[in-house]
Amino acid sequence: MQLHLQNITKEFGHVVALDDVSFSASAPEFICLLGPSGCGKTTLLRLIAGLSTPDKGQLLLGDEDLTRIPARQRGFGIVFQAYSLFPNMTVAQNIGYGLKIRGKPAAEIKERVGQLLDLIRLPHLADRYPYQLSGGQQQRVALARAVAVDPKLLLLDEPLSALDAKVRNELRAEIRELQQRLGILTIMVTHDQEEALLLADRVVCMKDGRIAQVGTPSELYATPANRFVADFMGVSNLMEQSVVRQWAGHLLNGHAPPADYIACIRPEDIALRPGATGARVREVHFLGNLSRIRLEWPGGMLVAEEAGRTSLVPGAEVGIEIAPHRCAWVAPQ
Repeated sequence: MQLHLQNITKEFGHVVALDDVSFSASAPEFICLLGPSGCGKTTLLRLIAGLSTPDKGQLLLGDEDLTRIPARQRGFGIVFQAYSLFPNMTVAQNIGYGLKIRGKPAAEIKERVGQLLDLIRLPHLADRYPYQLSGGQQQRVALARAVAVDPKLLLLDEPLSALDAKVRNELRAEIRELQQRLGILTIMVTHDQEEALLLADRVVCMKDGRIAQVGTPSELYATPANRFVADFMGVSNLMEQSVVRQWAGHLLNGHAPPADYIACIRPEDIALRPGATGARVREVHFLGNLSRIRLEWPGGMLVAEEAGRTSLVPGAEVGIEIAPHRCAWVAPQ
């Protein structure tokens, strides 16, 4: 099953929320719509869901035109940031609700609910009510309810943003496992780059209602198409070509970038040589699994990273080495 978005445009008054957006996705892909607040990612998800209609463009699922089909007729599963569970229903009743309103036999509903309770690891909570659950447990139930009816497409609107960091990390893994086991085409909105890197088969990175780049997480991180993607996808060192030519000309070896392109170097690709010279440590931040080091060098400021705890301290002199093949050249816009 393939989803095709063709030249989707949506305006709210004089504000263009989506501007000629096109991309395709196929089951069992996990797609993340990524970008800062106001970039259009939630508007796009709502259009896919059928909760809004585009001013221009077309949305196809296989050969079926869904552009004007209302949400209730699309057969999609949707999970929002707010869990939206029915407070007067038990966990089992919440999960089986969609099947019940479709007139499925009680025995079939019971079997399907049991399967999903096992899948989300909550069979012991079947008779609990939402108020008796933690936030993470409620979100698991919301996911199970969304997939209970075997949806053609699963849509997730920042489902983890209201949870604390530990629970969020656990649920990321569980969502991915659930999606892979069921083989459902899934599209998720997030503003969290780490979340997109961990979950997505492909990322649709958006800016100002347009798609800045579509690709695998590694493609967007290692070979960003432009300055926005390079800056948004994690920490990056961005250098104008004039700086590169003056202070790091070796980075141009084997490259012939357009004159206005910018060098993008990730912090982990800068090797530091204690005892050598060329740069001075300004700040050291220990982040648990790595140390982030801010450096002064003749071309300006650089950010480097070392695994674990570094022995470097502010004021220390270090040499820096950057391999040309670790440098990506990106468009300025």
